[in-house]
Amino acid sequence: MKNVSALVAGMLFGAGLVIAGMTNPAKVLAFLTLGAGWDATLIFVLGAAVIVAATGYALVGRRASPLFDDEFHAPASTVIDARLIGGAALFGVGWGLSGFCPGPAIVGALTLDIRAVVFLIAFVVGVLAYERLLAPPVATRVDG
Repeated sequence: MKNVSALVAGMLFGAGLVIAGMTNPAKVLAFLTLGAGWDATLIFVLGAAVIVAATGYALVGRRASPLFDDEFHAPASTVIDARLIGGAALFGVGWGLSGFCPGPAIVGALTLDIRAVVFLIAFVVGVLAYERLLAPPVATRVDG
């Protein structure tokens, strides 16, 4: 049931991206570029996402356990440090240069948009390079 709920949530998210036009990098870049062609649509999409997420967190906070998993998966750290700020800045620069972030790029790649495919390839290479070169070592558990 966990996989089915994840599939349904992903399809709903993807459909929302398509309906809102967020899979079109030109629309995203029109929001990020101030001037005569500025498109404020993205602010409404972001606002709706904040409302849905806040509602979801409020409802989840009342539950002892998730519906379709054994435990909640929440970030362990709440620290705002240089790595977090640097990662957010890098994400913003990449989003501003390409008009894609991972969710819309996956949807775009499924429609065979070559720009989305190129973005996803670069994204995967970047993730793998980070994991190989910069990621802190993961503690391993030794059973004795």
